[in-house]
Amino acid sequence: MRLEHTAALVTGGASGLGAATVRALTAQGAAVYAVDLTESIETSPEAEGVTYLEADVTDPDQVRAAVTTAVGGGAPLRTVVNCAGIAPSMRIIGKKGAHDLALYAKVVQVNLIGSFNVLALAAEAIADTEADADGQRGVIVNTASVAAYDGQIGQAAYASSKGGIVGLTLPAARDLAQYGIRVCTIAPGIVETPMLATISEEFRTSLAEGVPFPRRLARPEEYAQLVLSVIAHDYLNGETIRMDGALRMAPR
Repeated sequence: MRLEHTAALVTGGASGLGAATVRALTAQGAAVYAVDLTESIETSPEAEGVTYLEADVTDPDQVRAAVTTAVGGGAPLRTVVNCAGIAPSMRIIGKKGAHDLALYAKVVQVNLIGSFNVLALAAEAIADTEADADGQRGVIVNTASVAAYDGQIGQAAYASSKGGIVGLTLPAARDLAQYGIRVCTIAPGIVETPMLATISEEFRTSLAEGVPFPRRLARPEEYAQLVLSVIAHDYLNGETIRMDGALRMAPR
């Protein structure tokens, strides 16, 4: 599928994986709508070809408004990339007792339900566009994590939410096939994002040494490159792709 003269919607688009994806899509000629929370957008630099939209991915009204804005820009909405997410950690039984149920619910709400909310509302809009010569209307790329398969100690909530995204991928692809919409998921390993900014260089090095090859942390630009590959490869559908340098996470 071609990106020139089309619109793309990227959640979590003001930083990390989302910001790298925004840059990659604009470089390919797409008009990009970057969805994020207000505080993230305020610290994000202005970029040509990018429209920042304030929205909470868990709020149907806010997401619908963002989709409507993207659709109203004049170019057909063809691409959606779900990068918004949170990753707090807590053990099921810790020093303060059992896992906070509200925290567990919030992680699932943002990571899984938020992704589904965007997927469903954006797919509804994409389905109303005119298909290309091959019957295609669009591509939706969700973001899981290797934690969906190799969840570590303290990642019960996070791994549950990302495992849900993996489980969503195939039925979503099957549901949306009749509209010419493909659905794939990327499951990154350890990526150099703002989430890692608070850890020490020593710990960062130890994380990198656990990756078989290449023995380093992944870069957000590599995630964005894989998004472009999924969009370009018309036969990729219903698949979750690990991007982790053959990493398999240890228990801790």
